[in-house]
Amino acid sequence: MKKRGGTSSGTPAVKKRLGPESYVFIALMLISFSMLFVSTRDLMFNFRDAGLTMFSGVRGGVSEVSSFVTNTVLFMQELTKARDEITELREQLIRYEQLERSSAEINEENRRLREQLAFSQELDYSHIPAKLIGRDPDNLYSALVINKGRHSGVSRDMAVIAWHGGTQALVGKVIEARRFDSLVMPLYDASLHIASRFAASRYEGIVEGQGNPDTPVRMRYIPKRAMDEISQGDMVITSGMGAVYPPGINIGRVTNVAYHEYEITMEVEIEPLIDFSRLEYVFVLELMYPLLEDDLQPDSPEEVSQ
Repeated sequence: MKKRGGTSSGTPAVKKRLGPESYVFIALMLISFSMLFVSTRDLMFNFRDAGLTMFSGVRGGVSEVSSFVTNTVLFMQELTKARDEITELREQLIRYEQLERSSAEINEENRRLREQLAFSQELDYSHIPAKLIGRDPDNLYSALVINKGRHSGVSRDMAVIAWHGGTQALVGKVIEARRFDSLVMPLYDASLHIASRFAASRYEGIVEGQGNPDTPVRMRYIPKRAMDEISQGDMVITSGMGAVYPPGINIGRVTNVAYHEYEITMEVEIEPLIDFSRLEYVFVLELMYPLLEDDLQPDSPEEVSQ
């Protein structure tokens, strides 16, 4: 007996067919995979471009930094070179200024020497030119030291003059002549006495120092009757008495006249023409009379060794 709608045992079942929905699903999956593949390739391409761009930027930065460092090093080298050149130029400028000052000093020295030479040629007395080189270290007479001595013909009691301010003027006299130098007692020394007279009125007196180059010297023992003929500014000169100082050597000008009613003589103060603080060159005048026997003695061994 057969059953309706059934099969007998052992008969295979009938396969089901795919519907339209399945085909749509498969199509969508293929489209999705295709788009995903394309998107992945674009992403990989963008990463490569980004890497290349980043590498290019880094390379440009490194190049700029390297260029900056190189330029900085070159600039520092140029700056160091310029600084060295400036230092050298400054040193050259200092040397040129020193040469200029030396040249000016030499020119001034030559001018003074020409003046001294011209004065020397005009002197009427035999003389020995000398240069002031110091002062007496013992300071016994406030003496000046000159660079000429007996070897050059200098002897004791020779008058010493100088050319100053366009005229000749008295400096003092030699008090000690050694072999190669001599001591000169300046006219401001209190131990020095000079026979003198007024150039205009011709009245005579004795000039004495007061021991200080900044203090006027005094002319004493002037007859009182000369009071009306003496005034400030009068020139005082050597009189030639005593055979030490030749006559007519300028000493200085009167700055003050002093007298007292109870005295028979008067005195004046005199400003020496010589500025001893600027004295450099002098002329030793030969004696008016022959040397004394003591001055002709040979040099002692001690003086020869000097």
